[in-house]
Amino acid sequence: MDGGERVDRRRRTLLAADLGVKAGVLALLALALAFPDWERFAGKAMAGRAVAYPLALLVVPLGHLAARRRAVARRGVPSRYPVGADLLFGLPWLVDLTGNAVDAFDRVGWFDDAAHLLNWALLTGALVAVLPRDLPRWVAVLLATGTGCLAALGWELAEYATFIRGGAEEATAYRDTLGDMSLGTLGALLSAAVGTGLRRAGWRGTGLRGERSPVPAGTGSLRRRP
Repeated sequence: MDGGERVDRRRRTLLAADLGVKAGVLALLALALAFPDWERFAGKAMAGRAVAYPLALLVVPLGHLAARRRAVARRGVPSRYPVGADLLFGLPWLVDLTGNAVDAFDRVGWFDDAAHLLNWALLTGALVAVLPRDLPRWVAVLLATGTGCLAALGWELAEYATFIRGGAEEATAYRDTLGDMSLGTLGALLSAAVGTGLRRAGWRGTGLRGERSPVPAGTGSLRRRP
């Protein structure tokens, strides 16, 4: 098996995993909506998640569509779909819904903290995977970490607005929110540091980055050097 075949096989595996994650998110949302009175789903703003999570799964596809059009307009060469980045971006929603479905957030004391650390690391990894390779590493780390921190803040605000305010958890929400924000930011920082290191080493062919598609015949002069 030559290098090109290995790359294609790896991308097919990532694509299958990506589609499986999306299917899992939709299936768990359907379960939550079908049984809203289950204790593990009750009071967890599942109706809001049923709107927000499918929209989140469209972020990378729609972003790639816009980037692909720009690439064609500028170079005449479309970019490949960043399937690995899409997989990383989709996993946190599956982790969150699975945690609720098996009641891990309430039954497993460390699960909530681990989920915040892991999920923001995954989301930040998705961002790092599509950043331009020529960015200085310190710029990429600060950009990715700052974005992860802002996203973690937005999540906590959404949690407070949807099911913490006026509920049983409001009395302890301050300490919990500080912990969640700290863990989310730490996860983003670790992911940014590791991801940018891999980016500097070069990870083309892994499927994590969107790569340029082969140049069609007659358009070689339009392609820029990597």
